[in-house]
Order: sequence, then C-alpha cells, then structure tokens
Amino acid sequence: MKLPLTITLILLTTPALAQDESPTIPPSAQRFLHWGDQGDGTYANPILNGDFADADVEKHGDRWVLITSTNHLSPGMTILESKDLVNWRYTGHAFPSLSWEPQYAWDQMNGYSWGVWAGDLCWHEERQEWLCYQIDFQSGLYLSRAKDIHGPWSAEPECLFKRAHSTDPAVFFDDEKKEAWLLINHGTPSASGKGIDHELRLHRLSWDGGTILDPEGGHTLWKGHKVEAAKIRRFHDQWYVMMIEWQGTGPDRDRKQLCLRSTTDSIYGPYESRTVMERESNDHRSACQGSLIEAPDGRWWFLHQLVQNGKPRFMGRPQCLQPVTWVDGWPIIGKDIDGDGIGEPVWTHEKPMASDRETAFHLQTSDEFDDPDHRLGPQWNWNHEPRNERWSLTAREGHLRLIASKWTQADRDKLKGPFWGAPNTLSQRQLGIGKTRVEAKLDISGLKPGTRTGITHFSGFFPGMKTGSYALFGVHEENDGQRVLFFIDQDSATAGEELSPEVETIYLRSDTDFDRATFSWSLDGETWNQTDHTHQLTFGSWRGNRPGLFCWNARTDEPTETGWVDVDWFRYSPLNH
Repeated sequence: MKLPLTITLILLTTPALAQDESPTIPPSAQRFLHWGDQGDGTYANPILNGDFADADVEKHGDRWVLITSTNHLSPGMTILESKDLVNWRYTGHAFPSLSWEPQYAWDQMNGYSWGVWAGDLCWHEERQEWLCYQIDFQSGLYLSRAKDIHGPWSAEPECLFKRAHSTDPAVFFDDEKKEAWLLINHGTPSASGKGIDHELRLHRLSWDGGTILDPEGGHTLWKGHKVEAAKIRRFHDQWYVMMIEWQGTGPDRDRKQLCLRSTTDSIYGPYESRTVMERESNDHRSACQGSLIEAPDGRWWFLHQLVQNGKPRFMGRPQCLQPVTWVDGWPIIGKDIDGDGIGEPVWTHEKPMASDRETAFHLQTSDEFDDPDHRLGPQWNWNHEPRNERWSLTAREGHLRLIASKWTQADRDKLKGPFWGAPNTLSQRQLGIGKTRVEAKLDISGLKPGTRTGITHFSGFFPGMKTGSYALFGVHEENDGQRVLFFIDQDSATAGEELSPEVETIYLRSDTDFDRATFSWSLDGETWNQTDHTHQLTFGSWRGNRPGLFCWNARTDEPTETGWVDVDWFRYSPLNH
C-alpha cells in the first residue's frame, strides 16, 4: 500500500514481542508473570490474574460459577464459569444496568468507586432460581434473579434496604428447615468521628430471598476492626463463617483470614474463632477474602483474592486457588510454612482435577463484533450506563459503531476533564503483568469536526482525589476537517501526524511491559509507526488498569452531536499466558 505524501513519519517495523521474563519486572513480582494452567497437571497462582475482586463461587451441576464486582461499570457483577476451578470463561453479568441511582446515568457519570461492590451468589434449589445479592455502599442492598446463569437477569433489581455504610452480603438457605439467613457487614461512624466501626450482623430472610424479616434488628455475630467479606456455611452440624479482619499495628498490620465456628448447631452461636490464613512473611499483599469449595473427590479448596496493599497492583486484585487441609475441624488454607498453625499461600500446586488445557474454558479477550445475535462479548463493560442509542452492532454488519457524544456537563469540577465524563467508553480487564498487546482496526470515515476516537488504558477515579489515570491514543478531526493523531493523558495532550483526507482505515496498537504502555499505528496493519508516547499503568480507587475503546465529540457550538467510528475488530493478547 502506498502511503499518502502528506504524512511525515519514520517507518518502523515492530518485531514480535518476546515471551521471556522481562528485566523491567522486579524480582518480587516475577511470580505473577506466568499464571493459571501450566499444561502439565499443575497451576500457578494467580489463576485469574486481573481485576477479579470480591469473588464468590457456587457449584452447580458439572461446573462452578463465580461472580466479581464491577463498581460503576455497566453491566454490573461479572459472571464466569469453570469446569476445573483453574480455567475460566466470561458468561455474562447479573445486573444488566445500574438503574437504581441517577449518578450512574450517562448524563451524570458521578458514580465512580460506588455501584456494584462485593456480592453473594446462590442457587435456590426449590425455586430453581439464581439469586445474586450486592450492596452499593452509598445506596443499599440489591437482588437480581435469573432462571439460567446466562440470563436473562432482572431488568430492575429488588431493593431489600436503603442504607449506607454496609457491605458484603452473605446468604444461606437451609433446605431442611426452610429458613433463610442474611449476614451483612454493618458499618457505623465511630464515636470519635474517625473511621467506621464494623460488625457482622445476622438477619432473617424470607424463603424467597426477597425480604429482610428483621430489618431494624438482627443479631451481632462478631465485632472487630474493619471486619468484612463474610461467607457462611453449615456442615458437620456446625456453622462456619469465613471473614477477614484487620489485625496488628505498624508494619505488621494486615488483613487476616478468620474462621468462626459455632460450638452448637445454632446459627446464633456462640462462636469461637481462629486465624486460618495470612500473607507470607516476605510479602506485602494480603491474602484473604474468599470462598470454601468442596471438589467432587472430597478435597477442599479456597478461592481468594490478593488485595492491593503491595506490588504489583496495576492489574487490580487477582484471584488465587489454595488447597485446604482440615485439622481438628478447622480449615488450614494453603500451607503452614512457618509451623504456627496458620496457612500461607502456595504459588504452584496440582490442579483440583484433571482437565485438558486445550478444551478447557478460556477467558475471552478479543472481539470481532460479529456475534450472530448482535451482542457484545461478556468481557466488556461500559464506563457508567451507556447511551444506548449511540452505539450499535447492526448499523454496519461485523462492526461496532460508536457514535460520538458530548461529555457530560454535570458536576464538571468533580470530573476533572473530558475523559471521565465521556459516555460510551468500552473496556475490559487487564490480564497479567507481563507483555500484552492491544490492536484495533478503525474505520474513521464517519468522523466529523470535534470527534476524538481511539484506544485507551485507564484505571479507577475518585472525584476530588488524585487517584486513577488514563491514556488516550487515536484520531481527532479538527474544525477545518483535518485529521490528526493525538495522545492525551491525565497530565498532558500532544498532537501528532496529520493524516491525508483519503485515509479511511487506521490500525492502533498499545504494547504493555509490566506497568509501561507504548503506542503505535499503521495504515495497512503490517508496517507500524512507533510513537514516543508512554503511559504508566496504575491501580486507582479500587480498580486496576483496563484497555478499551472510546469516541466522543466535545464541541459546544453544534446543536447536535456528530461523528462516529466503526470498529472492525479489537484484539487483546496477554503474551506471557
């Protein structure tokens, strides 16, 4: 292909990325480089090496189902499924929209950090129904239902209560006694005015799961410093509550995984407690907050997250799988390395069951936008609620059309720039910490003056605080119709090469190596032009880095919003996995 003469550039052919260990990755982080199924009957933690925070696992039939929080992203509460607890695939979302508060709407976009937090998933055997509970920290407790895990889920979730400062619902249905229970972490502003006091409070729940029978009461099972993430089980005529609690002071202060065990067959207790897992002595990332799982062969496992207090953290909070050994009726999670009776995480282990890596489930990343039912892949989320009339998979077959919108005028001071208020930014989770590559093929013939479109990396954002970051690389049509490449991040904006008016198709690429992203572009998908732009990937406001797509038009002198981009495909490859 002959390049237009109006483009001034130096052509570089980008070599294939090497898959060996990168010297830019600190030695302490090398263990995160190769992860998941190793193809030899073993796995390496994390098994889900991305922002799969706040997971809950439920067994159903021949597979396990997992949910993970999404905050302000829509649709909410991502669902995954697995046949072997190691290899997972995206299935869908339990909350099709974040309709319960106006701040999540595309014309406000003020719900950063809130929305869908940690939840609980359960299968109601008698009703033959899935129930998914989650608490919006600023709003209340919500329930979504489905007859099939693949949906459809409730178009409008049921609100069980409106209350701030509560988190982490856990539900248990006793099929023998036809009783249902809800365990919640209730927070109350402390008397000192500094922080929030926490307690685990048990409530009675209606058998259909939709009504709290004692909303103003409840029974306190446990009080502690930042207790949270409880899961409740019953076996061997005893009740078990898995929970986390902040313990210690100074550099030894850390989240610990606790187990509460009832001394009688009463859910009200009394309970005795024991710490059953803690981080390694030479690691700074807390290992806690997870689900006890029994495999078909009778062995037990614990799926848990690594939280953000440590490095690396830009990929978010990944999930690890630990073997569980029962000692005197207490679960020891991982391996008791130092002999103190408390488990520490293991990083490699035999898989829970044999499975063929080639035929196992695999995480979806790339999207050709050619689904016969015109659905987006389940790996995607919008930034807040999408403006649905301004995106389409049918306007042009085999393409995703993003129609530019003006960025919201609501509370501009809080949003700190156009990106955080631009509707219809589409993204997915970063996978791994090694070398990854994003490529997208864009038809830019529909751009109009003021339109910006391209690829992005961004993490969380919290209004009024310096958290989160973003980088945008793409094409801008200026007021005179000239199209130019541009790069914008949270600190600067740079205009690049001018494109010939004849150019209708452009390929954009980002390559990441540990926490550094670089950007390049091409007119034919074969010869690539490396730019000088770089971006450091970050963790911000409870969310890890996300690669994605954007299109907006911020012009205010037009009565209508103009321009669109047709995305032929988006291909995302974690090259070390």
